Amino acid sequence: MSILPIDSCRYGSEEMKEIFKEDMKLQYQLNFEAEVAITQARLNIIPPAAAKEISVLAKSKMITSKRVKQLERISEHDTAAVVEAISERCSSVTKPWVHFGLTSNDVIDSCTSMQIRDAFAILEPKLSKLSLAMLNKAREFRRVPAVGRTHGQHASIISFGLKFAVWASELAQHLDRIEEGKKRFLMCKTLGVVGTGSLMGTRAIEVQEKVAERLGLNPIEAATQVIPRERFAESQFVLSLIGCTLDKIAVEIRNLQRTEIGEVEEPFRKGQMGSSAVPVKRNPIKSERVSSLARILRSLLSVAMENIPLWHERDLTNSANERFTFPMSFILIDEMLNTMLRIFEGLKVNPQRIKENINKTKGQIYSEFLLEALVKKGIPRFSAYRDIQRIAFDALENEEDFQVIVMKDPSIMKNLTFAELKKIFNPSNHLSASERIITNVSNGVKKTISKLGSGGKIK
Repeated sequence: MSILPIDSCRYGSEEMKEIFKEDMKLQYQLNFEAEVAITQARLNIIPPAAAKEISVLAKSKMITSKRVKQLERISEHDTAAVVEAISERCSSVTKPWVHFGLTSNDVIDSCTSMQIRDAFAILEPKLSKLSLAMLNKAREFRRVPAVGRTHGQHASIISFGLKFAVWASELAQHLDRIEEGKKRFLMCKTLGVVGTGSLMGTRAIEVQEKVAERLGLNPIEAATQVIPRERFAESQFVLSLIGCTLDKIAVEIRNLQRTEIGEVEEPFRKGQMGSSAVPVKRNPIKSERVSSLARILRSLLSVAMENIPLWHERDLTNSANERFTFPMSFILIDEMLNTMLRIFEGLKVNPQRIKENINKTKGQIYSEFLLEALVKKGIPRFSAYRDIQRIAFDALENEEDFQVIVMKDPSIMKNLTFAELKKIFNPSNHLSASERIITNVSNGVKKTISKLGSGGKIK
């Protein structure tokens, strides 16, 4: 029976969870031991026959999690149990060369990097797909004027498509961050007990370089018994940043779906229930789930930061919590991406409500452009500002249309024509550089995705 939701089918994809399952973790460790042995044999550090036997055993499925657990109950050391499980299957001439020159965290940390490597390989195409979905929305609604809000208040006119372009750009930035970060947090270590190369001497560096290359990792430049935790904390930081962006998007969708605004709506399938008590509710539960999981994800970053200052060449204060933080972080962000992809596959945009909301303040949203027009006529900025503010506040108090009141005010109309005023109060005239910004973002995102070789298609 599952205890945590990430253990069940509730959160995260099976392909992501597979990376962190017991049997798969053991296989990463066995593969690492095999690659080290093969490399050592090629450098004449251990006998080739021993390396071959270790490699065959690692791929044989004869070494099981069940047996490793039995041995761990005796030794109370998980890595030692893996090494013992390999050794007891080896011939007597091979036993001395199992795990030769290595320490536990050579295995643990390098295998953690392998898990991170494979987890990001799952996340990157999803980030690309979501970024492209945002771009499609940006292009579709690039010429739709909408309310731009600051402090929760109507501020000025925005292209509705620009919202999506901003998100697409940030998601593409995360792809860049991942690729840039890989050279720092996908690390391989074979330097032994305190990072000196231990029994392999100066050849340890060559062993590490070749093993790292074979595993798609990078050799650590210098380490103690463990890979410095700054490296892994950076990977957690990247995941937290991605989570924050998804949370930001989710918050905006939730706000725009409010009954009073109603500009977008999450997909709501047939048979879905929004409330057990109120039949008409269509709640933004998918976006709320993203925001909820983002809070856990961000909290795990603080644990990764706490793991950086270990004692001397290492202690075990990071060990227990990392059994939680790595699987949880990747499974949670995977679930958040999957959820956001489902949202955007069926997101509904209501252009009529967008238009109605522009008119909700009865024309006051155009005050910025009215001020600009007066300044260009030579009126001092603060003189024009105070006139407009006075008129706007009076119109609001008397529930009158701002444009009508402006047309009656001599201090304004002595400087503007009715034609100029009509142009000011047309929302389509105030999209400014929005379309060009969206085009630039589109080109940038496509370039990033093409560079990374990720899938996806721009409509």
